[in-house]
Amino acid sequence: MLERVADTVTPQPVLAVVGMPTATLDELAGTTFVVVCVDVRDPGNAGAVIRVAHAAGAGAVVCSEGTVDPFNPKTVRASAGSVLHIPVVMAGEAGEVLDAMRGHGLRCLAAVSRGGTPYSDVDLTSPLALVLGNEASGLPAELEERLDGRVTIPMGGGAESLNVSTAAAVLCFEAARRRSNLHTMEEAR
Repeated sequence: MLERVADTVTPQPVLAVVGMPTATLDELAGTTFVVVCVDVRDPGNAGAVIRVAHAAGAGAVVCSEGTVDPFNPKTVRASAGSVLHIPVVMAGEAGEVLDAMRGHGLRCLAAVSRGGTPYSDVDLTSPLALVLGNEASGLPAELEERLDGRVTIPMGGGAESLNVSTAAAVLCFEAARRRSNLHTMEEAR
């Protein structure tokens, strides 16, 4: 029975039916760290980004139009269940999503492979929407005016770029590290 229902070659011997959680942009008011996916099309990458955001303590992941369905079976598997534990918003057009993030008081900071400020020199502690673009083409140029900054991960060794989920991991965990240090410093006072 599992082999007929599952879409994998060798399914796990466990099956569960769960309701698909829903979240809206309005519900993100008060959230201080959100990851936004713009045209992230590979289900494995999207699932890995959701897993990273969850593990790093982000408050939500927002998937704009053009991003793969976060409840695609491959995305769910790649998220290792995180898609059921962190609010994942399926939202509209990317520009409207960024406007909504800014409306919630979040700075929209785009991750770019080149031309941004090195992440070591960027404030990742203030309310933040980390914006990740398409695996091949990055972010659309028309979003530039809606961004508050661009951040780059400096790379050695001649690599052109990082996979979107790898870049998400570096930036999300750096944000978590810095936010953790602030929290610890405030407790010490």
